[in-house]
Amino acid sequence: MTIVRGLPVGDGAVVTVGTFDGVHRGHQDVLARLVARASTRGCPSIVVTFNPHPLEVVNPAAAPPLLTTFHEKLEVIAQSGVEHAAVLPFTPALAALGAEEFVDEVLIARFGMRELFVGHDHGFGRGRMGDIDVLRALGRDRGFGVTVLEPVVLANGQAVSSTAIRRAVAGGDLTKAADGLGRPYAVSGRVVGGDRRGRLLGYPTLNLEPPPPQKLLPPDGVYAVRVQTPQGAFGGMLNLGPRPTFGDADRRIETHVFDASHDWYGAPVRLDFVARLRETRAFPSVEALMEQLGRDESAARVALGQARFA
Repeated sequence: MTIVRGLPVGDGAVVTVGTFDGVHRGHQDVLARLVARASTRGCPSIVVTFNPHPLEVVNPAAAPPLLTTFHEKLEVIAQSGVEHAAVLPFTPALAALGAEEFVDEVLIARFGMRELFVGHDHGFGRGRMGDIDVLRALGRDRGFGVTVLEPVVLANGQAVSSTAIRRAVAGGDLTKAADGLGRPYAVSGRVVGGDRRGRLLGYPTLNLEPPPPQKLLPPDGVYAVRVQTPQGAFGGMLNLGPRPTFGDADRRIETHVFDASHDWYGAPVRLDFVARLRETRAFPSVEALMEQLGRDESAARVALGQARFA
């Protein structure tokens, strides 16, 4: 996937546009259909998305915590097979564009849009006035097709949505979050130095840099995780939060990686949350903590062996 600012109008691109926070199963359905249609037409496929989240500009108080950071979002979109992505800086000037202006000045003039794929609840332009009816009217007038896709519905009858996934993550329901995402919930970043206390306990840890403040994290606790590294995937157990046994109140993301001993300082890694094992709590002694860590490792290995998503 290439990151572009525009495409030659003559290429006649098939386009989708949206925030795509989480790139959940509903988004993935749009992307898959977009790629298939572009292949049939023999023209480029392009995702037009925004950074930062539009609500951070137009109504910061209502801006939701993010399921995916900017780079996490692009990583998942790239896996869809989409040919191009365009990231529009979301500014007050862009927010002020009406629906017709956005279609003419951005989607047609910059990306040569010939077809548009959107979800059933799509809205864009100033005040989200560009709803499906407006889009279809503009399509008839400008000569581009509009395909509106119905929501993806889970086995429980609920439609997949970023809002529902946020609630699941915030409540520690990783199974429900993974069902909506089609993959485990994850946090990415680079490995930074720690205080090496885990090494002294017999459980050396990989320490992740703090994510952007907008990134949603599950509740503090100990988790079984899949650690995606430049050397491959490994199981592990993660402590998210403070270390009360040592009087450390700072919220950290520390992972003991199973069956691996690479030097990952400075490397990019992704931590896939598989299962929550227990809450974070203080132990009466270091020896008691070490005994619990042994039990945590056993529980994490079992959870990883039973994981739905490998």
